[in-house]
Amino acid sequence: AGIEEIIGNIRNELRVTEPKLNIALSKQNLTGKCMDRDAQGRLLRAVQGVQNGVFAMSTTIDDLVETSNNLARVEVQNGNIKISCLTRSSVESGKMNLASQLSSVLELAGYEVSLSGDYPGWTPNPDSEILKVLVKEYEELFQASPEVVACHAGLECGILGSHYPEMDMISFGPNIKGAHSPDERVQISSVQKFWKFLKTILSEIPEA
Repeated sequence: AGIEEIIGNIRNELRVTEPKLNIALSKQNLTGKCMDRDAQGRLLRAVQGVQNGVFAMSTTIDDLVETSNNLARVEVQNGNIKISCLTRSSVESGKMNLASQLSSVLELAGYEVSLSGDYPGWTPNPDSEILKVLVKEYEELFQASPEVVACHAGLECGILGSHYPEMDMISFGPNIKGAHSPDERVQISSVQKFWKFLKTILSEIPEA
């Protein structure tokens, strides 16, 4: 099959999950250098062997991803190959277990592995006392039930919790759309709402 046909097939297969998928090819001047077959094979085996996506789901909260890996970037430049992954988990042991598995796969393919940019996970606590207090405050203030969810993301609470493991924490805030992208924006009306909520909490929670 021709290149355009292959690209068309990929776009068709991913049309629902990746509707804006863009695959671009450009002509390059030949340099006379090419990756040898052994290096090509090791690179392809490494990329195929690395776990990408969901690794484990939470056993306490329905439909919550607990541990995952994102095969973020593969760079080939000046005779060097660099494979970058972002591994995250709300459970520290789960993150380290997956990092160890990924390291094993890459080392078997002949690559040197280094770990950096680590930040601790934040395990959800459905029985949190402060959560119960804030749900009650929200219901009394807005005459509605708040949407209480756990998300698979890196939050500052994980860093704070690693230093103060007994601290009971929740995270709340306004509605954010397109987070971590050029389209990121905030719903102004929800900022006003949660500012009111925060002031109420600070004034009343010492008595709770």
